[in-house]
Amino acid sequence: MKCTRVLTDSQITSLWGGIDPQFSPGNAMAAVQSALPQTEYEALFPMRIGTPAWHTFAASKPYYKPGQVDYYSYSNLISAVSGVANIKYKLENRQGSTSSWNNRVFRLDKTTKTETLIYQDADFNASWNLTVPIISQIVDFGTFIKEGTAVNRKRELAAFLSNIAHETSGSWASGNKSGWGVIRNRLVSVLLAFRPLKSMSPNTEESQDSTPLYWNEEIPYITNTKIAYVDTHAEFLPVPGKSYHGRGPIQLSWNNNYGLFSGIIYGNPNTLLQQPELIINDGKLGFMTAILFWMTPQPPKPSAHDVIVGNWTPSESDISKGLTSAGYGVTIMIINGGIEGNKDETDYRVGHRVSHYRNITRRMGVNITGEKLNTLGMSPF
Repeated sequence: MKCTRVLTDSQITSLWGGIDPQFSPGNAMAAVQSALPQTEYEALFPMRIGTPAWHTFAASKPYYKPGQVDYYSYSNLISAVSGVANIKYKLENRQGSTSSWNNRVFRLDKTTKTETLIYQDADFNASWNLTVPIISQIVDFGTFIKEGTAVNRKRELAAFLSNIAHETSGSWASGNKSGWGVIRNRLVSVLLAFRPLKSMSPNTEESQDSTPLYWNEEIPYITNTKIAYVDTHAEFLPVPGKSYHGRGPIQLSWNNNYGLFSGIIYGNPNTLLQQPELIINDGKLGFMTAILFWMTPQPPKPSAHDVIVGNWTPSESDISKGLTSAGYGVTIMIINGGIEGNKDETDYRVGHRVSHYRNITRRMGVNITGEKLNTLGMSPF
């Protein structure tokens, strides 16, 4: 379902809480540039996929693509931040409903003031449902690296980059740049309370090429045309012949997620459903999918953004699961708590993430002493 209308200023105020100019695309870009200038970014990630160093090293590898450009370039990161900053997102649920899928999702283009209904459950406006109050959650993607103190903004950028560094690399953070790295095949959590998808057994794909930001696609799918991560009973239906395996910095997976993210980015779920390969061909788009994942709550999970900048208050349920300290460890639980929960840094996955985080914050001059970095003692949300 897709429905679009242009809103008046008064409607934007009443329905969306207005448009805050401090979270404009220009201000969002400036915040990232202030927290991490280009020279420092490139020093952190010298062998990004598509750079001259990458081409030299990867030229003899079976996955090598001669025309590969610098996918994780600083300009792509900045452009992605600008792109998402023009979007607000709203998730609405019927309060107390017995249906966990009783929701709808909207997108607001802050420049054109165009509101688009991305998804609505079939029963959301059923006659028996109309008297049930609506609970709304609104996210302004322009708040990425724009909330909290200057130190917290740097911490957020470091937390974001360190997590995607792990997702796109392997053992580099532990100092073993030439050692065996790991790429994990993982389902990105669905932002809506969609029907459960087929479960995935965690598995790994070994690689000698373990530099951060080295990969932008799941390794088993780079050199073949296998089709996977397809759910024919999803709200966003797959296109025949298309594979929805992990792509981009956060490994966006499954057609439900491709459709949802496509709706948020383009206002049209079909764009990425029909052309999922766009994500690996466009670094800006890849970064946009990662920022959307980072910024959006996944009830009962908060967003990683809210956790790291201090907007999150743990519930009684969270506290009972050891989710009490708003630090880096909780962002790991949001991203992959089912596998990496209750682990200290001797676990290679948690250890890699934390090592990246320590390295980036150190280079940024951010003191993280006392912050809970691992997930020991934490259970999934």
